[in-house]
Amino acid sequence: MAGLRLRFFTDPGEFLAAADDYLRADPVGCTIVTTHTHRLLSQRSAGIPQSDRDWWLAVVDDSGAVVGAGMRTTPYAPYPPYLLPMPDEAAVALAHALHGRDEEVLAVNGALPTVDLFATELTRLLGGRAQVAQHMRLHELGELACPPPVPGRLVVATEDDVELVTRWYIAFTGDADEQAGRPRGTSAHDAPERDELLRRLRAGRLWFWVDETGQPVHLTGANPPSFGVARVGPVYTPPNQRGRGWASNAVAEVSRQIQAEGARVCLFTDQANPTSNKIYAALGFRPVVDMANLVIVR
Repeated sequence: MAGLRLRFFTDPGEFLAAADDYLRADPVGCTIVTTHTHRLLSQRSAGIPQSDRDWWLAVVDDSGAVVGAGMRTTPYAPYPPYLLPMPDEAAVALAHALHGRDEEVLAVNGALPTVDLFATELTRLLGGRAQVAQHMRLHELGELACPPPVPGRLVVATEDDVELVTRWYIAFTGDADEQAGRPRGTSAHDAPERDELLRRLRAGRLWFWVDETGQPVHLTGANPPSFGVARVGPVYTPPNQRGRGWASNAVAEVSRQIQAEGARVCLFTDQANPTSNKIYAALGFRPVVDMANLVIVR
């Protein structure tokens, strides 16, 4: 890997300082890494311990510039690394580096073709095969197109709503699998812990759409802006409330508020879910980059 080297970090602040120019150059494409790293940095400042397994990666060229990045900070098994675009040889070298560190990697998420190259080399070293669990697509909102109005309004969820929010977080991934034609649990992961959900609720970044009776019928969340970009998600409507326009109106209103704050808006969709992709396209979201979640089967 002539001219390139892998720099690993265990301190989120040191990583952000080292990769600042790289992350700022594409804040939409880097949204997962920047928002999650800033969240962990904030928690660390609040005295919340960081997992010993966490690491961040900067790929540095011979001029000292960062040309790729990644992290392994996922809080649920099998703790997949998340990789941003990097030179092909760096993706291959990363597979060798983690193999040399005796890190067990059973899944990897992130940008194509980086994750494909990484997983292919890792399976060559260890055996097995890599297969796609999900094809994801990152979108950015251009000009917001307001949907047909529906009864009700957007309200900020509060700490008193933590039980309902927890149930809907848990249902979100299972229902998303079904809508994409996969068995429930294929891509599901643990909902955030109660303390983390309470922090999000206190920050005012989770909203309900309530109907004309004041009953919550939909949940939309959004991360705080990171490098001027806020990512919307989760977006969840219970099955008995679907098809009524709640999601379109909630996402539109949350997005309007984010843009009014001066931030850009992005979100991920599952490429296998035509319903959500159609909804977001109608609101003005446009594709930015394709990503994949891969699992390694041995």
